[in-house]
Amino acid sequence: MRPADTYLSIAGPAEGLYKESGSRFIALARPVETEAEVRELLVQARKEYHDARHHCCAYRLGFDGKLWRASDDGEPAGSAGRPILGQIDSAGLSDVAVIVVRYFGGVKLGIPGLIRAYRTATADALAAATVVEKVAGRWMRLDFPYSSLPSVMKLLKDMSVPQRAQSFQNECSLEAFVRLSSEQDFLERIKKIGIFND
Repeated sequence: MRPADTYLSIAGPAEGLYKESGSRFIALARPVETEAEVRELLVQARKEYHDARHHCCAYRLGFDGKLWRASDDGEPAGSAGRPILGQIDSAGLSDVAVIVVRYFGGVKLGIPGLIRAYRTATADALAAATVVEKVAGRWMRLDFPYSSLPSVMKLLKDMSVPQRAQSFQNECSLEAFVRLSSEQDFLERIKKIGIFND
């Protein structure tokens, strides 16, 4: 059973393809963590596939998946963005964006045909992706005197806390990634050492 503070995402880019009646639907699945990253991906997709008629997109972000959006980009309402999002959700993923680029083949597919096409292209891309487990948590900045360094390092080691942006001078600072399930315990232990985070 997965720990309560973990969730699933994808490790890297993956692509899928669906063709019907001359139309091509190219699905680009990407791991993302912010809406800004999604916007950048859309800009890139519109440049790379500038001759495509539609660049439909959906994404879900965060541990709880509360941040999401689905865009039909000119297709009939509900025929593109929602089916893309539906595939992200049925795969149980978050921190994922899928852009489906459509090249029109001259034959209208109708709304059921569009839903099938966007859904199938997305499912193909997500099936090609490597699924990874992510840990929910946040980076905390710790500032402390050099004299507290041994205590801090012991705590980080005992709790297996990843670190970055370390600076050890007269005053020390670092950023520690504290997982959601151990945040309260971590904060209590840090206070016992006499350190208060940002």
